[in-house]
Amino acid sequence: MTTTQKIKTCLWFSNNAEEAVKYYLSIFKGSRILSELRSGDAGPGPKGSLVMAEFELNGQRLMALNGANQKFNETFSLVVTCETQEEVDELWSKLTADGGAESQCGWLRDRFGVSWQIVPSVLIRLIQHPDPAKAGRVMQAMMQMKKIDIARIEEAAR
Repeated sequence: MTTTQKIKTCLWFSNNAEEAVKYYLSIFKGSRILSELRSGDAGPGPKGSLVMAEFELNGQRLMALNGANQKFNETFSLVVTCETQEEVDELWSKLTADGGAESQCGWLRDRFGVSWQIVPSVLIRLIQHPDPAKAGRVMQAMMQMKKIDIARIEEAAR
């Protein structure tokens, strides 16, 4: 049985939503476009241009809207939980390519300005560890990183 996701995130792009959606679909396996709305004779953009798209990245439904002069900032981010260092490395590499930028503590900004958190699940487990000394060491190690290094996180926990 398919269920409709009641609450979705809508990303407002500066007239490059179609390019962004294709970019994200190329990065995340199992992703697809669910629906598109394109301009007709009455607009709002050039006939045939994308107005809005609903798409799915790894089971998460999102919407992309074409707008003008909008900029994303770090008050909003998409969080991706990763199980392996290889997955962290692959997503980090792809999302920072072509004008993306690294930030601190597993955060980055892609070439469209969208902020992402690429978070190994082991980091979450260790940062919430019941031993405050262990959790503190993990937090300290994470604060020194841009891309999260699972081996260094595990070493800090020990």
